[in-house]
Amino acid sequence: MTARQPTRAARSRADAPTAAERARTVATCASAWVHTLGTGTSPLLGATTTTGGDVLLVVPRSGGLAAAVRRSPLGDLPARLTVTRRSLLPLRDPVRGQLELVGWLTAVAPGEEPALVLDYADACPADVLLDVGLTATLLRLDVAEVLLTEGGSCTTIEPEDFAAARPDALAADEVDLLGEHARGLAELSARVRLWAGEDDGVHLLGVDRFGVLFRVECPASRYDLRVPFPAPADDRTAFGTALAELLRCARA
Repeated sequence: MTARQPTRAARSRADAPTAAERARTVATCASAWVHTLGTGTSPLLGATTTTGGDVLLVVPRSGGLAAAVRRSPLGDLPARLTVTRRSLLPLRDPVRGQLELVGWLTAVAPGEEPALVLDYADACPADVLLDVGLTATLLRLDVAEVLLTEGGSCTTIEPEDFAAARPDALAADEVDLLGEHARGLAELSARVRLWAGEDDGVHLLGVDRFGVLFRVECPASRYDLRVPFPAPADDRTAFGTALAELLRCARA
């Protein structure tokens, strides 16, 4: 039975990204490592998920991981790729989300490499791609399980949903947005502190196209809070407009 897809109108009223979208946003981060059966944790030169949903790793061509994949009698190697997203702002616990992609590593055929390098560069430009085919090589992770951990809770995501989702449209611009709108975000932070109460610490965690995120630290626990925009902001201009409208509503 095919799941009914949300209508465009219903999706536009959503005030938070789906778990699959959040997972794809974490997948854009550079902080990643891979653990494989028999070789343990191996160094990565890079890792990303392409627009088409391919999970690609760049590893040293002469390294142990590439050799282990080549030597595998089945042509693949069980592996777990872990990607961590951290707050751009100083926090006691800076982790915003951790993504685990479990599956099988396979070598990329030489004939496929040029096209996949372009797909990788489109999703995540990196100088190390210039070494692919020379001192580096591409591996593909065929994903069987997707786990997203946020705020102490773990969500299982279907691999097909993960592959079809897209990262947050503002993720690449988050640093600039935090600086450009520092005054407005500070005002919003002050208002969230009034709402949270004097015993709770409130810290700006980040932004996405659906709103502004805060880390609220209570005496005995902590949680993440999103203050949603009236409508999703799909670019930097729309973000400024949405934040201004949110502040107008808060002042009313």
